[in-house]
Amino acid sequence: MAVSSNRWSAILLAIFFTTANGIDIFLEWNVALDSTIKPAGLDQPVITINGMFPGPLINATTNDFVHVNVFNNLDEPLLFTWNGIQQRLNSWQDGVSGTNCPILPGTNWTYVFQTKDQIGSFFYFPSINYQKAAGGFGPIRVNNRNVIAVPFPKPEAEFDLLIGDWFYGDYKKRRTMMERSVDINEGGVPNMILMNGKGPYGDPMSKAYESFTVTKGMTYRFRISNVGSAFSFNFRIQNHKMVLVETEGSYTNQMTLDSLDVHVGQSYSVLVTADQDDSDYFMVASPKWFNSSDSTSLVGLSVLHYSISNSQLTGPLPTGPDPFDLEFSVNQAKSVRWNLTTGAARPNPQGTFNVSNISLTQTFQLHASMGAINGQQRYVVNNISYLTVETPLKLADYMVNGSGVYELDQFPTQTVNSEASYGVSVVSGIHKGWIELVFINQLGVIDSWHLDGFGFYVVGFGNGEWTEESRSTYNLYDPIVRATAQVYPRGWTAVYAFLDNPGMWNVRSQLLNNWYLGHEFYVRVFNADPNPAKERPPPENLLLCGIFQSGMEPAPAPMTGW
Repeated sequence: MAVSSNRWSAILLAIFFTTANGIDIFLEWNVALDSTIKPAGLDQPVITINGMFPGPLINATTNDFVHVNVFNNLDEPLLFTWNGIQQRLNSWQDGVSGTNCPILPGTNWTYVFQTKDQIGSFFYFPSINYQKAAGGFGPIRVNNRNVIAVPFPKPEAEFDLLIGDWFYGDYKKRRTMMERSVDINEGGVPNMILMNGKGPYGDPMSKAYESFTVTKGMTYRFRISNVGSAFSFNFRIQNHKMVLVETEGSYTNQMTLDSLDVHVGQSYSVLVTADQDDSDYFMVASPKWFNSSDSTSLVGLSVLHYSISNSQLTGPLPTGPDPFDLEFSVNQAKSVRWNLTTGAARPNPQGTFNVSNISLTQTFQLHASMGAINGQQRYVVNNISYLTVETPLKLADYMVNGSGVYELDQFPTQTVNSEASYGVSVVSGIHKGWIELVFINQLGVIDSWHLDGFGFYVVGFGNGEWTEESRSTYNLYDPIVRATAQVYPRGWTAVYAFLDNPGMWNVRSQLLNNWYLGHEFYVRVFNADPNPAKERPPPENLLLCGIFQSGMEPAPAPMTGW
């Protein structure tokens, strides 16, 4: 018996919603450009959501269903991606160019995704057209269900702290300059570091500064995310220690820190106890791998304000590590370990998988560098610069097996092509296999790489070239699981991922210029079982574009395997 597309969607949604114990969260976002925000004191277009910059908090509990109805009031297409949300069995909601048609100006579209089996600190941002440089980002919290204990006492309050570098001027002009530039480095360095969209305390260009009010003796959770475009930063609080407890969905072994390195695209949770005299204290974010001083706009400054304080900020800024001290940063990164004894999103401990005894099924060696293509410099991976096409890869995969849009497995995963070129890079990931991704940074900056759809185990860091012998240095006992890992200049970072989530998944540099100009590819994880419980069919409100914009309708998935 034939089943209509609408009827099939209703059947699937009924199963989807009744088998989970989450609630529905309905959000309506009006996305617009606003030149009155002036985070750097200058007229420039800022992307706001419901008039807010940064955008509103998405506050969910694991297994909740989040409905975000996005009204695009910009003058160009728009997509949002949910940095670190795994979109289990549902890459249709991932919100990148390879999975979704954009939301056109003057229209709206509703994302529906589940925060399934996840906890932790994440953020969202616009993923196309270089729009992240203009804002549009905001925090995501995914909380434990009450039946699962959090491995630290409940804090007095929680604060979201989005920190990132910022450029003066119109993002569209910068985008055009990047597209036409013969020399990528012409773009220069960012102009300011913002904290929650506000400039540094005391900076003459700052319209406002961020301040957090605390009560002496109480402990607070700060969820810190690097939402910038280029700079890693070191974060610290004057006269206060921080206890690291979580990163991007994983509870860590708790450790006390004077300062914390946060790389582009990463999120952390720290506990801070207000155990000093009633006063005001500096909160500092200074760039890594860049020479700055206390007087520049490139040192982010906000204030930790004790509730009954009448004192002014005093004393020099708290000093951090030398920004060029990679040994400090690497050692700190290696010390961030997975807490193997705590529950997280599910009742079982986090350490269910032990990567010390897994068998690798694939290894990708990914050399990130620059190359000249048709007289212009582009960012390349194994000498391929990703070429964004008008038809989303996932849509083409579902409807025509990719025909006419991409050719599977033409991207080199073990070798580097002799000449730089463009390519629509899609490679096969073996379903329920273990993949090793080795990110090799041939650039002179701190890079960071992200994998959508999964948390990966960060097993190793190293200098120079990676070889198979480098595996002897891996931490296979308790590597942290996260979605974004830094790669140090002229070094490598190795991660493992278990490819149990079918879909089309984006792998990208989190550095905006690098991503926009080619540091990207996709991993297609295919499950041949047609049972839609193994991977969700397209949503009922699926947008069509590219070669399908004439109105071709996707066929309903067959009802088998029930």
